[in-house]
Amino acid sequence: MKKLTEFQKNTENPFLKQAIEQVEKNVVKKYKTATKTDQRAILQAFDPSSGEVLGHTQFVRQIEVDEQQFAKLYLSNFSAFFDLKPQAIKVFGYILSVLIPNRDEFIFDRDECMEYTGYKSDKSVFIGIASLLNNEIIARGSKDYKYFINPMVAFNGNRITFAKTYVKKQKSKGNEVHPNQTYMDWDENGDIEIKKHSDKE
Repeated sequence: MKKLTEFQKNTENPFLKQAIEQVEKNVVKKYKTATKTDQRAILQAFDPSSGEVLGHTQFVRQIEVDEQQFAKLYLSNFSAFFDLKPQAIKVFGYILSVLIPNRDEFIFDRDECMEYTGYKSDKSVFIGIASLLNNEIIARGSKDYKYFINPMVAFNGNRITFAKTYVKKQKSKGNEVHPNQTYMDWDENGDIEIKKHSDKE
C-alpha cells in the first residue's frame, strides 16, 4: 500500500464529476397533488374582466429534519469497504462524526481521531487513512489537515441539492463577463448610458 504522502493532493473533490453524473442519472422526480385542502389555504388569481381563474397556489407545511448526527452510506458503492483494514473502519467512524451537513470536505484532527479510535500511536491512524485513500473513500485536500469525502460512498445531506449547487457554481464561473463588454445603465436623470464592465467600481 502507498504511503500517505504518495497520494495526490487536490484543490477540488476529485470524485465530483463522477458523483454528479451518477446523481443526475438516478434522479427520480416525484410530485404529490394535495387533496382535501381547505379552500381558505388556497390563493387564486382571477381575470377581472372575465372572472376566469388564471392560476392558484397552496401553502405547504415545511418539516424540519435534524441532520446533526446523520450520514448516509450508499449500498451501490458499499463494496469499497470490503478491502479496508481494521484501522480504516475505526478512522472512518471518526470521519463520519465530523462530517458537516451538505459539505464534501472535512477537517482531520489527528488528536481527536486518536481519542475517538482509542489508538495510542499515529501509526494506526495513518494506516487507516491510507487504506481509505487507497479504496477511494476519501481524497487528500490542498492542506495536510483537509480531506474530501467521496459523495458516492458516504454523504451527510442531500446529494441532489449538493450536485445542483455545484453545477450552478461551475456555470457561473464559466459565464464570467469580459471587462470590455458593454452594458446599459440609467443615470440620475433617467437617461440611458452605455458603459464598459471594466468601468464598474
